[in-house]
Amino acid sequence: MAEAVYILCALTSIACAVLLLRAWKRSQSRLLLWSGLCFVGMAANNVLLFIDLVILPTTIDLYLPRQLTTLASASVLLYGLIWDAS
Repeated sequence: MAEAVYILCALTSIACAVLLLRAWKRSQSRLLLWSGLCFVGMAANNVLLFIDLVILPTTIDLYLPRQLTTLASASVLLYGLIWDAS
Protein backbone atom coordinates (compact mmCIF):
# COMPACT_ATOMS: atom_id res chain seq x y z
CA MET A 1 0.00 0.00 0.00
CA ALA A 2 2.84 2.41 0.77
CA GLU A 3 4.21 1.92 -2.74
CA ALA A 4 0.93 3.11 -4.24
CA VAL A 5 0.99 6.22 -2.07
CA TYR A 6 4.56 7.03 -3.16
CA ILE A 7 3.60 6.69 -6.82
CA LEU A 8 0.43 8.76 -6.40
CA CYS A 9 2.37 11.52 -4.64
CA ALA A 10 4.92 11.59 -7.46
CA LEU A 11 2.20 11.69 -10.12
CA THR A 12 0.36 14.47 -8.30
CA SER A 13 3.54 16.54 -8.03
CA ILE A 14 4.27 16.02 -11.72
CA ALA A 15 0.71 17.02 -12.64
CA CYS A 16 0.95 20.18 -10.51
CA ALA A 17 4.31 21.07 -12.06
CA VAL A 18 2.98 20.61 -15.59
CA LEU A 19 -0.13 22.68 -14.91
CA LEU A 20 1.81 25.48 -13.22
CA LEU A 21 4.44 25.64 -15.95
CA ARG A 22 1.78 25.63 -18.67
CA ALA A 23 0.02 28.51 -16.92
CA TRP A 24 3.34 30.35 -16.63
CA LYS A 25 3.95 29.89 -20.36
CA ARG A 26 0.61 31.55 -21.12
CA SER A 27 0.69 34.40 -18.60
CA GLN A 28 4.43 34.91 -17.95
CA SER A 29 3.71 35.43 -14.25
CA ARG A 30 7.01 34.74 -12.53
CA LEU A 31 5.37 33.38 -9.37
CA LEU A 32 3.89 30.57 -11.48
CA LEU A 33 7.40 29.80 -12.75
CA TRP A 34 8.86 29.54 -9.24
CA SER A 35 5.92 27.44 -8.06
CA GLY A 36 6.23 25.12 -11.06
CA LEU A 37 9.95 24.68 -10.47
CA CYS A 38 9.27 23.94 -6.82
CA PHE A 39 6.87 21.18 -7.80
CA VAL A 40 9.44 19.77 -10.23
CA GLY A 41 11.77 19.42 -7.25
CA MET A 42 9.02 17.86 -5.15
CA ALA A 43 8.31 15.38 -7.93
CA ALA A 44 11.99 14.49 -8.06
CA ASN A 45 11.94 14.03 -4.29
CA ASN A 46 8.95 11.69 -4.52
CA VAL A 47 10.58 9.66 -7.28
CA LEU A 48 13.74 9.38 -5.20
CA LEU A 49 11.64 8.29 -2.23
CA PHE A 50 10.04 5.52 -4.27
CA ILE A 51 13.41 4.39 -5.61
CA ASP A 52 14.98 4.51 -2.16
CA LEU A 53 12.30 2.67 -0.21
CA VAL A 54 10.90 0.28 -2.83
CA ILE A 55 13.42 -0.47 -5.57
CA LEU A 56 16.90 -0.25 -4.06
CA PRO A 57 18.18 -2.69 -1.46
CA THR A 58 18.35 -1.53 2.14
CA THR A 59 22.13 -1.17 1.99
CA ILE A 60 21.85 1.83 -0.35
CA ASP A 61 20.48 4.98 1.27
CA LEU A 62 19.24 7.98 -0.71
CA TYR A 63 18.33 10.03 2.35
CA LEU A 64 20.77 12.86 1.64
CA PRO A 65 19.83 13.30 -2.05
CA ARG A 66 16.16 13.29 -1.08
CA GLN A 67 16.75 15.99 1.52
CA LEU A 68 18.81 18.06 -0.91
CA THR A 69 16.05 17.99 -3.54
CA THR A 70 13.56 19.08 -0.88
CA LEU A 71 15.85 21.92 0.21
CA ALA A 72 16.44 23.00 -3.39
CA SER A 73 12.76 23.04 -4.30
CA ALA A 74 11.76 24.92 -1.16
CA SER A 75 14.62 27.38 -1.72
CA VAL A 76 13.46 28.08 -5.27
CA LEU A 77 9.96 28.87 -4.08
CA LEU A 78 11.23 30.95 -1.18
CA TYR A 79 13.43 32.96 -3.55
CA GLY A 80 10.48 33.57 -5.82
CA LEU A 81 8.21 34.60 -2.96
CA ILE A 82 10.66 36.98 -1.30
CA TRP A 83 12.87 38.57 -3.92
CA ASP A 84 11.22 38.06 -7.26
CA ALA A 85 7.47 38.38 -6.66
CA SER A 86 6.06 41.38 -8.42
